[in-house]
Amino acid sequence: MSNRINYQREMEQVLQQLAAQGQRPRLLLHACCAPCSSATLERLAEHFELTILYYNPNIDPPAEYHRREAELERFVEEAGYRFPVVELPYEPREFYDAVKGLEQEPEKGARCTICYRLRLEQTARYAAEHGFDWFCTTLSISPLKDPVRINDLGAQLGAQYGVRFLPSEFRKKDGYKRSLQLSAEYGLYRQEYCGCVFSRRQRGL
Repeated sequence: MSNRINYQREMEQVLQQLAAQGQRPRLLLHACCAPCSSATLERLAEHFELTILYYNPNIDPPAEYHRREAELERFVEEAGYRFPVVELPYEPREFYDAVKGLEQEPEKGARCTICYRLRLEQTARYAAEHGFDWFCTTLSISPLKDPVRINDLGAQLGAQYGVRFLPSEFRKKDGYKRSLQLSAEYGLYRQEYCGCVFSRRQRGL
């Protein structure tokens, strides 16, 4: 019998508590791309005052980075959300410095853990500096990502920066399937690799 935490259930408990208390706190949502954001926003929109943070220095090449950001902006607008999208400066060197020595790691390996941490830490820091109550990420909607590592890192960084991390596994309850449906509905660009040059090469792209 698995002892793994049910992050979906934990999130639902938080959302139920907020609803019972009549609260709609501020949450900073790290977004990696429009498809992953689609079903995540749908799930969170009624519970939080959201701000979307686009911070993804791992994405290569630059044209791909800008394409994903533009597609995120388009989806948010066309879906009728009034949540602001904040784009932090694109500095790929931050990613390459962080993963130095891990270039040959397979996808889902140690390099990905460092990449999760890099993006989550910037999100936690921004959330703390700008008075958010919670922070979270869209990353757990993807079947290619490790929700345990994401949630562990989020909880650690939340404690470090004094902002609560929303436990989550957005792929659950058909979350990933819903993201496919919304992607088709809005004609969203769906990339064929996670983002970094190493994952792109490993997939022969």
